[in-house]
Amino acid sequence: MTNKRRKSDAARWANQTIRRRTVLLMGLLGVAVFAALLFKLYDLQIVRHEELQEKAVAQQTRSAVVTASRGAIYDKNGEIMAVSATAETVCISPYDIENHKDTQDKEYVARGLARILELDESAVLEKMGKTNLQYVELKRKVEQDTADEVRRFINGEIDAEGNPLTTVNADGKTVLLSDPTKTPARLHGIFLNADSKRYYPYGTLASQVIGFVGSENTGLYGLEAKYDGVLEGTEGLTVTAKTNTGEDMLYQYEQYYDAENGDSLMLTLDVSVQSCLEKGIESMVDKFGAKHGGAGIVMDVNTGGILAMASYPTFDLNDPFTIYDKNLSAQTDAALAKALAGLTEGSEEYAAARSKTVNAALGEQWRNRCISDTYEPGSTFKPITLAAALEEGLVNLSSTFNCTGSITVPGWPKAINCSNHAGHGLQNLMEATGHSCNPAFISMGLKIGTQKYYQYLKSFGLMEKTGVDEISETVGMFAGEKDFNSNVVSLASYAFGQTFTVTPLQVIRAQAATINGGYLRTPYLVEQVVDAQGAVKYQHDSTPVRQVVSEETSATVRQCLEYVVASGTGKNGQVAGYRIGGKTGTADKTGNPDREVVVSFMCFAPADDPQIIMLITMDTPSRNTGVYVSGGNMVAPTASAVMGEILPYVGVEPEYTAEEMVGADVTVPNVVGMTAEAAREKITGMGFTCRTVGEGETVTDQTPLGGAIVPNSAAIILYLGEEKPDAPCTVPNVVGMTAAQANTALTNAGLIMRVSGATAASSGNVYALNQSAAPGAEVPAGTVVTVQLGAQGKTAD
Repeated sequence: MTNKRRKSDAARWANQTIRRRTVLLMGLLGVAVFAALLFKLYDLQIVRHEELQEKAVAQQTRSAVVTASRGAIYDKNGEIMAVSATAETVCISPYDIENHKDTQDKEYVARGLARILELDESAVLEKMGKTNLQYVELKRKVEQDTADEVRRFINGEIDAEGNPLTTVNADGKTVLLSDPTKTPARLHGIFLNADSKRYYPYGTLASQVIGFVGSENTGLYGLEAKYDGVLEGTEGLTVTAKTNTGEDMLYQYEQYYDAENGDSLMLTLDVSVQSCLEKGIESMVDKFGAKHGGAGIVMDVNTGGILAMASYPTFDLNDPFTIYDKNLSAQTDAALAKALAGLTEGSEEYAAARSKTVNAALGEQWRNRCISDTYEPGSTFKPITLAAALEEGLVNLSSTFNCTGSITVPGWPKAINCSNHAGHGLQNLMEATGHSCNPAFISMGLKIGTQKYYQYLKSFGLMEKTGVDEISETVGMFAGEKDFNSNVVSLASYAFGQTFTVTPLQVIRAQAATINGGYLRTPYLVEQVVDAQGAVKYQHDSTPVRQVVSEETSATVRQCLEYVVASGTGKNGQVAGYRIGGKTGTADKTGNPDREVVVSFMCFAPADDPQIIMLITMDTPSRNTGVYVSGGNMVAPTASAVMGEILPYVGVEPEYTAEEMVGADVTVPNVVGMTAEAAREKITGMGFTCRTVGEGETVTDQTPLGGAIVPNSAAIILYLGEEKPDAPCTVPNVVGMTAAQANTALTNAGLIMRVSGATAASSGNVYALNQSAAPGAEVPAGTVVTVQLGAQGKTAD
């Protein structure tokens, strides 16, 4: 019994041990499995949470970027120079198209999209072949009418060739025109996303200043690039639920995150002033065959605000990657032929050579010469030397200079010539400035001395960037201060604007400081930044950088520069009715064996109280035009024409002398039916002034009528689509007025003034004695009123 019991106890013990071990083992296995599952859950829910969440969202939703509307760019009067408008991006889902291959033909879809979007059909098919993708862009920034045609194609309203598939019958029901088994009622895998496209309403106007954007609506050049962060705004997003096959689940889930539109720029530019400047430069460059184009700036003397900034050749902002200028295009074609000669088309060398040549041409037309090009300014730099000598008390209006035709400078073996090799003889300061006498200005420079002159160069801001709010501004090249201080020859050449370089903007900034009371200002283009609601977020501060010379010095500079235009080298820059100051320039390019020169003219008005200043330069005019190569002969006449247009526009009224108002009677031409441009050219070509009423392109009426005989100083009014008023004009009383005042009063009344009597004295001493039409009389518009002038009444005996 005992043995049996023992055996039985041992068996039970063994069984219990086995059970305990089994339970323990199962427990350990359970713990291990649980631990593994816990680890997996931790990995999935914690470690890979964001990754899996993104995959789930990607599988269940479709997202699309909502492009922010880029801020507009306006001129100072609110004219739109750049604006963004709604466009659309056409996209495909190759994955969806593949899933519907049984109900729609790939080739059919590709053919239709290629036709509408003007793409290569094989390229569209290639993109459709990426069946693992659900979002592929076909074409960006599609115009609205094109986008609407894509929708009609998607909805089965037209076939791949554009033929209508549906029509509306007499009962007003839409019916199919073709076999529905051959063309699907609705296409799958094609969708459109909202986008925006940049438009430039004025095309080529101020192109190098405004700049343009790239395919991503990012500024690539000009103000578009400089203020990209201000203009671009913040993109939005749409998220839409979709099925497992990629179809949008309408009305199930959609989240829209608003895009934040960009801010807008209010510029100092004036489109009318800009247009006048560009037309003048283009005409000048074409007339004189300038090899390297031209540039010009019009600036507010008292703020530094830039009213116009032009470079020629120009380009169309709406198509910036096409060579716009015909001369530059011809040069590019010639350069391409030379660069690609001997290269195999399609090779890497061929592509690289072509790209390099085309990019060089594009860079030429995009370059803002006013801030990126440097040149030797020549005699237009002399006002800086004049101002420094006056400020230092080294010269005054009574100072005299004896010009023998050349001057010898210590340390230089050759005499430096004057433009007049025979010499100007004895001359005072004003005459020396009017003659643009090199020896006189070298003498002034030598009196100032190297150290002091170099400090004035710095004070006038000529050795630094102007700080204009644009990209790609550069600076000129000057001798180092240590070298300059030990070189009197450099001082002599600097004094008349040679052997150093500056940008046109650097020059006009310094020139403005010599005539505006001595204040150096920062040139600028953006007056304000405003948000979408019109609230001003930034306002330019026109506080001067510093005062370089005194008011007294500035007044004397103005006197001397007015003499340049009245009696000196700048006579061709005169503008009837205005006191103009200015300075001509003809600068040799140092070290240039081809005798290339830059001719220029700076002018400002009114000479006694400057409001605007203008600088125009022309690089390498032809010597075969029959016109002597100089700034006074080539550039000053253009500046005169431009100033004559823009001064009345900006509110500077003319004050004609009596002599200026005397003119021969001329028969007014009939220009009704002509284009506005042709009519204006004909009218002004006969000596008349001209103004337009209305916005049309064709002249519909005129005052006075064609055939009327009036003084050739008369203003002819052209109506462009506007109805000519038939109300009579009331004759004002002009007796006792100066000639200028009488002319203004009669012109404002819609009448024309003819002058008779004494006109020899200035308008300030000659007054209207009587008039042919009684004050208060009602007469037709354009009636000629004869006003007798004389030095009686208000003049002393």
